[in-house]
Amino acid sequence: MAPQSRAPRPAFLLTRPEAQGARFAASLRAGLGDLRIVTAPLMMPEFLSPAIDQTPAALIFTSETGVEGWRRLSAPALAGVGRAWCVGNRTARAAEAAGLFARSAEGDAESLIAAILAAGDAGPLLHLRGAESRGEVAPRLAAAGIPAAEATVYDQRPRPLSPEAVALLQEGAPVVAPLFSPRTARLLAAEVARVAPGARLWIAALSPAVAGAAETLGAERMRTAARPDAESLLESIKALLDA
Repeated sequence: MAPQSRAPRPAFLLTRPEAQGARFAASLRAGLGDLRIVTAPLMMPEFLSPAIDQTPAALIFTSETGVEGWRRLSAPALAGVGRAWCVGNRTARAAEAAGLFARSAEGDAESLIAAILAAGDAGPLLHLRGAESRGEVAPRLAAAGIPAAEATVYDQRPRPLSPEAVALLQEGAPVVAPLFSPRTARLLAAEVARVAPGARLWIAALSPAVAGAAETLGAERMRTAARPDAESLLESIKALLDA
């Protein structure tokens, strides 16, 4: 009997901002080989210029986009700041590339708060964040006795799916969609309901919170990463494909 060939892998839909999407696409190809990948960011950052009057001892970043927001600020009060607390390694690398000494919590907002408390940082600290941010980092640090404030340096503006992404979802074949945030999951659900209500989605969620927000997508398959990082998400994608 002739050996049966394996079914082709599903196509991938990446909805992250362009730079992060390109980086994750490279990781997918490095780990899984040649793939059909459609990149269609569902959000685009709009950078803001909040007034900042007090000089912190260190900054807090929970995203690479927050680091970029700091780079774009013209705030004399921040000119002498040299340290940063970062939620994860990629954010820390971005902060170091921007000239800061960065410490990574290697996790999520909970890990970040725990690391700052364990280090006994006396502050004051300033969290430069997006308009939509989870974890209540600065308020919780302040409640624990560490002077901490926050400033919104960017907003993520929604974008519709690209025509190429719409065509992909309407083909009827399974589409793997890695999701990195609850907001992205909600935006994708709204877009799918609008343009491709019968789409066959296999969802890889970065965290339980993302998986919860993705429930309305009615995915055929869903896996949640063991840890909230890109490496674990890639492992969950492999599990999706092997299921």
